[in-house]
Amino acid sequence: MKALVYYGDHDIRFEEKAKPSIQNSSDVIVKILKTTICGTDLGIYKGKNPEIDPGRVLGHEGVAVIEEVGDGVKNFKVGDKVLISCITSCGTCEYCKKQLYAHCKDGGWILGYMIDGIQTEYARIPHADNSLYKIPSTIDDEVAVMLSDILPTGHEIGVQYGDVKPGDIIAIVGAGPVGMSVLLTSQFYSPSTIIVIDLDQNRLDMAKELGATHVINSGDTNVEEAVKAIAGEEGVDVAIEAVGIPATWDICQKIVKPGGHLANVGVHGKSVNFEIEKLWIKNLTITTGLVNTNTTPMLLKAAATNKLPLSKLITHRFKLSEIMKAYDVFMNGSKEKALKIIIDNDLS
Repeated sequence: MKALVYYGDHDIRFEEKAKPSIQNSSDVIVKILKTTICGTDLGIYKGKNPEIDPGRVLGHEGVAVIEEVGDGVKNFKVGDKVLISCITSCGTCEYCKKQLYAHCKDGGWILGYMIDGIQTEYARIPHADNSLYKIPSTIDDEVAVMLSDILPTGHEIGVQYGDVKPGDIIAIVGAGPVGMSVLLTSQFYSPSTIIVIDLDQNRLDMAKELGATHVINSGDTNVEEAVKAIAGEEGVDVAIEAVGIPATWDICQKIVKPGGHLANVGVHGKSVNFEIEKLWIKNLTITTGLVNTNTTPMLLKAAATNKLPLSKLITHRFKLSEIMKAYDVFMNGSKEKALKIIIDNDLS
């Protein structure tokens, strides 16, 4: 089979790999139908995760059809179309019992990280009963891909951890796929004002389409002053960091009001300046996290109503055989006006 394989810093190759096989009774083997590229995959490509073994197949988001089922799998059968969760869950360890699936002792984020992922033709999915979801017939395969990672990440780590409430003024710093997912799912909770901040005007224009009440281009505006002009001198109730760089963290800690919430969603690759000497007195709640996917079933139901405009996040489509080009486009997202890329398992 063909797969996108990581060999080290800035070294990925589309090449032949052996088709996976059942290793444990809880495994299934799936044929990938649709997958995508995540910002985390770009981080791996750029050397952000040197702990990853050379030869690893990347990818942790996708839709597939089950081809083979382990003897211990109870909830799925050959031929089922499934959503692959970005988080693998054994369902029995102490963390799974707390719904902290991200920290599962035999799972968590392992696909495309600690074990081979799904930017390929076939993949092995461990703990299938707890790590796959049947897809309602009303959800398009491309839309379903958004539910593997970005939508639950935005909802759980941005909106829920940020404790967004009716009437809140919130700011989302970063209008990439996860930031847009925060934007969409925050509207479940009826904030009065949603400010989206980014450097990319194209993404800001889309944010307005998807429900932002205000947008700020941080490339040509004093963000702190602009936010205060909208929210008042004290700032926003909830600041959500959705990029993972020092500059966006810095914005968040400057614009959140006393008693507010600062929810960090972005994956940081370097230290940030945490202004504890200014923040200690503000009675803030500051949260970090890796998605647990405990809200994925609810989000599937919401997506099945077709009231979430998830298809608008898709800007490019490629075949699996074009995945190297897809990476190039995604790495040059601003130039290419790329947001979410769908990769179809079609080698023709």
